[in-house]
Amino acid sequence: SLKLECDKLASEKSEMQRHYVMYYEMSYGLNIEMHKQAEIVKRLNGICAQVLPYLSQEHQQQVLGAIERAKQVTAPELNSIIRQQLQAHQLSQLQALALPLTPLPVGLQPPSLPAVSAGTGLLSLSALGSQAHLSKEDKNGHDGDAHQDDDGDKS
Repeated sequence: SLKLECDKLASEKSEMQRHYVMYYEMSYGLNIEMHKQAEIVKRLNGICAQVLPYLSQEHQQQVLGAIERAKQVTAPELNSIIRQQLQAHQLSQLQALALPLTPLPVGLQPPSLPAVSAGTGLLSLSALGSQAHLSKEDKNGHDGDAHQDDDGDKS
């Protein structure tokens, strides 16, 4: 019985190590995604700052107001956006599986899909976002950065 218990503890240990590695990878992926998003924000702010002087005074005020409103995102708004994106993603998965769609009561998960917690929902959304971002970069190449460097050297 001691050998059986030892084997059981060893399997639990390996399972815990597997979970640890999985959570570490998720954490690392989210950290990378956060840095990527921060860099995107920095670049978009730079673009806005460069374009803003070319707008009329009225449009400048509108853009500045829109930028300030965008900075005022609250946690409930983010949760709502994430929920909407997650539902759209699940709907596309259901359509891909060609399952008959029947409306479910609010809060119930379709039986064919695993229940998604907020953490994994964020991870899947960030993964989808990064895949879309990467595919756009792949299509465009890194020519945009090269052109900026060329323009910067010419100035």
